[in-house]
Amino acid sequence: MQPVSLREAHSQAELESFRADVIVVAAYGLILPQPVLELPRYGAVNIHASLLPRWRGATPIQRALLAGDRETGISIMQMDSGLDTGPVLMQEKIPILEDDTTGTLRDRLAELGAKLIVQALDALEAGGVRATTQPAEGVTYAAKLGKGEARVDWRESAVSVNRRVRAFNPSPGADARVRGVDLKIWRCATAAGRGAPGEVVRSSPQHGLCVACGEGALVVAELQRSGGKRLPVAEFLRGFPLSEGERFEVP
Repeated sequence: MQPVSLREAHSQAELESFRADVIVVAAYGLILPQPVLELPRYGAVNIHASLLPRWRGATPIQRALLAGDRETGISIMQMDSGLDTGPVLMQEKIPILEDDTTGTLRDRLAELGAKLIVQALDALEAGGVRATTQPAEGVTYAAKLGKGEARVDWRESAVSVNRRVRAFNPSPGADARVRGVDLKIWRCATAAGRGAPGEVVRSSPQHGLCVACGEGALVVAELQRSGGKRLPVAEFLRGFPLSEGERFEVP
């Protein structure tokens, strides 16, 4: 079920009709009202894609990438009336790899979450799991992504721009603009390089595209023109050549 709201009587009545032992919540996005939490004898448990209490909220995967976290994981949480504030039943860590995007990290976390929720349900039924209250220290909130956050700011360090590109892959893509043309940057890497922020310091189908940042430079590996296809940089530059010294727009 994915009701728009669980505050209406008919939605609560439908849930009650299942006479469920437990409610499992994954990627739902709404806080369950207290009457719903009290329906099943084991309550409601949530599969949350972070190491609570870090990154409570809507976008834990993207926020972990944007912050440069080195690890994340899955928390199986007993839900209460707060925003991801309930006690944790189980938790397991995984490393964030240097080339992880939101897409690749989400896939790995989904697999881990599927494993852990089965273990947690078995343990709940057997009475073999005890919920642990989340610590008061280390609380952070993963706010919903703002419309302008996908925009590349070349004044940031190359490390920060690289994190942004990875965090917004596969959706909506990191936005950049050059010659008045909107582009999406999908894959990149950091490198040494100097120039004004947004300046093209190297560009050719043979040697690739390198753009200066506030600190360091970004080597772009895959990008897309508005309305076009995602292309490897060599193929892109054959159809949309950029010259050294040109500058991407700085917001």
